[in-house]
Amino acid sequence: MDAAIALARENVRRGSGGPFGAVVFNLESGCAVAAGVNLVEQAGNAVLHAEVVALMFAQRAVGRYSLHADGLPPHALVTSCDPCAMCLGATLWSGVRDLECGALRDDAVRIGFDEGPVFPESWDYLEARGVRVRRGIRRAAAAAVLEEYRQGGGGIYNG
Repeated sequence: MDAAIALARENVRRGSGGPFGAVVFNLESGCAVAAGVNLVEQAGNAVLHAEVVALMFAQRAVGRYSLHADGLPPHALVTSCDPCAMCLGATLWSGVRDLECGALRDDAVRIGFDEGPVFPESWDYLEARGVRVRRGIRRAAAAAVLEEYRQGGGGIYNG
């Protein structure tokens, strides 16, 4: 989680994107496979959220479109904030077996982001499909990055 939060903070401080970071880890080795930051404004592309970028790079790194493909170890997506609706879908389709989140959806909404239709049932659905979900990990530190973004005048590009 520290790595995801650090990526988000660096993205804010450099002014290179939104206040979100994500890392995909190999759960057997504990090694990072790929990382991503929010590139929506920088690339002018609404789908380039940190989670999507990290998953995209991870799938390229392992050479498979699913991180749950035969012969691969299980993978985790660690993200500095609860994923939005789009990123929850990407999490499911990516094949990760573990999702760990820092700041909560409410923290992102509080500064103006629209996280889309994410419901308690959304988390239950992921769990039922074999994705272990843990939320609120190092929440205060992750939420502080969101607040730093807001105080610095960062744009709300989906609200």
